[in-house]
Amino acid sequence: MKAYDIVIVGGGPAGLAAAASAKKAGIDSILILERDKELGGILNQCIHNGFGLHTFKEELTGPEYAGRFIDIVEDLEIEYMLNTMVMDISADKIVTAMNREDGMFQIKATTVILAMGCRERPRGALNIPGYRPAGIFSAGTAQRLVNMEGYMPGKEVVILGSGDIGLIMARRMTLEGAKVKVVAELMPYSGGLKRNIVQCLDDFGIPLKLSHTVVDIKGKERVEGITIAEVGKDGKPIPGTEEEYSCDTLLLSCGLIPENELSRGMGVEMSPITSGPVVNESLETNIPGVFACGNVLHVHDLVDYVSEEAGRAGENAAKFVKCGGKAVSGESVEIIATEGARYTVPKTINIDRMDDLLTVRFRVGAVFKDAFISVYYNDERVLHRKKNVMAPGEMEQIILQKKELAAYDGLKTITVKIEKE
Repeated sequence: MKAYDIVIVGGGPAGLAAAASAKKAGIDSILILERDKELGGILNQCIHNGFGLHTFKEELTGPEYAGRFIDIVEDLEIEYMLNTMVMDISADKIVTAMNREDGMFQIKATTVILAMGCRERPRGALNIPGYRPAGIFSAGTAQRLVNMEGYMPGKEVVILGSGDIGLIMARRMTLEGAKVKVVAELMPYSGGLKRNIVQCLDDFGIPLKLSHTVVDIKGKERVEGITIAEVGKDGKPIPGTEEEYSCDTLLLSCGLIPENELSRGMGVEMSPITSGPVVNESLETNIPGVFACGNVLHVHDLVDYVSEEAGRAGENAAKFVKCGGKAVSGESVEIIATEGARYTVPKTINIDRMDDLLTVRFRVGAVFKDAFISVYYNDERVLHRKKNVMAPGEMEQIILQKKELAAYDGLKTITVKIEKE
């Protein structure tokens, strides 16, 4: 059985950034396992620009951004295997994988970095009535068909869900000559970035109907039309508000789910809110030596944040290898998200082990206007920062300072909440 210091599951932006960071931290024995035929992950099909403004200080397309990290990995001579599916990871970090050349094989890892990304929520989870006609695609599948395979899913399109992929595909389908009739969103707010609503819908005159959902799909062999209706505060359709649209294609952009079957199988503790692992300040899970980063941890809105987070995971995995897996002593402080804040990453902090500055990211549970992000050490408020608008589609963050935390006597909890005043 081959052995590596660090095995990274996933060769997308998170896996590549983690590998590069670990190598620069002095670890040579690194292996990336990627199930696709090329590195880069989902970025290969994201041909629009807007990537890299934080990381490279310039605007890049998805493939260009991925290409930068692939070049770094190649230059650092980091080993990777393509077309390789990881089947199982045991609690003692034995990775079982398979591909055509080697069949099924096992690798012994000192540390594992989980970087599997996320998948789209399927139609089956949405309980839409009707037949199962052709013409219903997830937005990401349609994006791959148009941008990589060269196929057009249809000519007249309705999009359910206003996640970023759905918004971007509204623009993409319009540019390719299709007519996008409407984007319907179940929630009273959009799930995507504000800039995508402006650039992808407003600029092309595509209507966005909030608090609406699809209640019927017409057509037996192929989609012929759909019916949308307004929903009340209970999320149920309001009779009499139905509107019919003729179309041949329905795209679903109804949220992303971190790809965590492997994590659950090895006994990683999961967050019921993010559907990703619960991690500490090092992005380490409850299993020592198993780290998580990127969209497998929680769904990000910017790939630059994925790369930054993965870089930290790579550095911390390298530290774990160098110290022989010995844990640093010191008590953990829990971060509690409440009153408008849905979750935080990380969930706990060991002050002795954290960097001088630690970025804590979180999302809010509703739209807040002229509200404050407040942070409490135990019961004392130490931060009260005003924000004009906060929405679930955009990630928020706070920065914690090690010296400030260390100087606070008897610190047990850090609470993040949204306050009106």
